[in-house]
Amino acid sequence: MSTTTGLSTGRFEHLDEGTRRIGAASAVTLLATVVAFVALPAVTVFPLLGFLAVLGYGWWRYQEATAKVVMALMTASTVVILGLITVYLLVRSVPVVRLMGLDLVTRVGDTMWSPSQSVYSLVPMMWGTLLTTIIAMCVAGPLGIAGALFVGEMAPRWAREIIKPAIEMLAGIPSIVYGFLGFVIVNDYMMRELSIPTYGSLFGAGVVIGLMALPTVVSVAEDALDAVPNAMKDGSIALGATSWQTITAVTVPSAFSGVSAAVILGVGRAVGETMAVTVMLAHTQTLPEPLYDVFGAKGQETLTSLIASQYGIASGTHMSALFAAGVVLFITVLTLSLGSQYIEARMREQLGGEA
Repeated sequence: MSTTTGLSTGRFEHLDEGTRRIGAASAVTLLATVVAFVALPAVTVFPLLGFLAVLGYGWWRYQEATAKVVMALMTASTVVILGLITVYLLVRSVPVVRLMGLDLVTRVGDTMWSPSQSVYSLVPMMWGTLLTTIIAMCVAGPLGIAGALFVGEMAPRWAREIIKPAIEMLAGIPSIVYGFLGFVIVNDYMMRELSIPTYGSLFGAGVVIGLMALPTVVSVAEDALDAVPNAMKDGSIALGATSWQTITAVTVPSAFSGVSAAVILGVGRAVGETMAVTVMLAHTQTLPEPLYDVFGAKGQETLTSLIASQYGIASGTHMSALFAAGVVLFITVLTLSLGSQYIEARMREQLGGEA
């Protein structure tokens, strides 16, 4: 027994030593690679080769320790990259913040976006983003929840095996394809049948990105419904409730937090959508008149479409204003993501009985 314990302890001590050696060498060479990339791009290859050599030797000599170090570095890199992106966006948006101040997100008037006059207000684009997101969620929310209920609770096995891959295929279609179809079908239909004043509208863009968000809502909501313990459903059936009564009185209330998280994730997809709205909108940086008009020629711009349509011609303060739009988007999507994670955590606590 003591011999076995001694061998085990020795093995883990050896692993810890290997981890320390490989970790230190990998961290130093990786840091040198990053510094070289920023300060001396021409010599970046040399520390990078050193980093790869350290990993190669570690994999040959301390395979388990090297695997642990690589996974730790990959995890840390995601946090570092997120931090660098945040800092870079904030730094690049400083010039326009100094110029406009709070007017950047509050200015309302006849001229709200005019690079030639050095006037930059994100209010029209923020309002356009809000309207398209609301429309998208009116499409993706009810349809997504209904689809999740059908797939998870009602559909026979053969239908589920057809519908789920189809939903996954919808999620894999590039956004530019959705945008092009929306441009040639939705815009054309609305122009011909509804006689809208321009070839494009916030309503059409909202419908298309709602369809794009639909697979996300269906998938996450279906997972939430599936997480409801079968014992709760079986107990309801045993007490004489019908399948529909069980779904409405037990399954949906129990999975409400997860379903809400699915809708929030769908909102995040709608807020961050770029190519579809860029293709479909007429790009007018004004507020609609009236504000709720989603069919008119004014106010046809979102934060993402603004960046996508103007970054190629922007410079100086104009470019800084686009980075400020990116900061607003980043904060919005990050808030929605954290909110969905919190709701999912609460759902796990309620269903799993965790404190």
